[in-house]
Amino acid sequence: MRAAEPDGQGGWRVNTWVQQGILLIFKTDRLAGFSRGARDKASLAPRLLDQSCGNVRVVPGGSTVRAGAFVGNNVVLMPPSYMNIGSYLGDGSMLDSHALLGSCAQVGHKVHVSAGVILGGVLEPVGSRPVIIEDEVLIGGQCGIYEGVLVRRRAVLSSGTILNGSTKVYDAVRDRWLERTEGHPLEIPEGAVLVPGTRPLTAVGPRGQGVALSIAVIVKYRDASTDAKVTLNEVLHSEVTP
Repeated sequence: MRAAEPDGQGGWRVNTWVQQGILLIFKTDRLAGFSRGARDKASLAPRLLDQSCGNVRVVPGGSTVRAGAFVGNNVVLMPPSYMNIGSYLGDGSMLDSHALLGSCAQVGHKVHVSAGVILGGVLEPVGSRPVIIEDEVLIGGQCGIYEGVLVRRRAVLSSGTILNGSTKVYDAVRDRWLERTEGHPLEIPEGAVLVPGTRPLTAVGPRGQGVALSIAVIVKYRDASTDAKVTLNEVLHSEVTP
């Protein structure tokens, strides 16, 4: 069972009882020692990904998948990367070096999570939305996505883009602002291409004293030229037949 799953109507449903179960483990389970000096709750030993897990590549160098995390078929884990409890990594996706999937973060199929990316976790308060990344998204290096942000399928995040519950996103293509509202997360549209940006803070002094706030900007929507730049992910996951 997943911490969050598609509701069949284009949205997502959070399974709060999964979050409750994880918190119960932390509260009641005994501590135990594992290999290499690790010490954690006894039922949360790191997963051993063997042939029963399908065509999963775990490149040597220190990656860890915690118990309670799901790893799909044809996944690649580059070292060192980490998947926390409740996280989900769909078929054909790659988790690159120094990337972190926080607790309950959901990542779809054929997603490239580049080096240094952090997808924030969520356990408390129970019922909070986890970070959700839909299918075929490309997340550039050093991006950070937190506080239940929903990134729709085939979006592209340029390196260094930061998204959280308070981030404002300007859609320069459709001349509109996107932000979190009551009961709805910040949602990045399907196929959007985002880059980091700023906007002037005019509330401080006559001209804002030159201070600017961080935002993200949608500069285009995915097209053939964008697809040509992200085919590396498909090459890395293609199966070679004799």
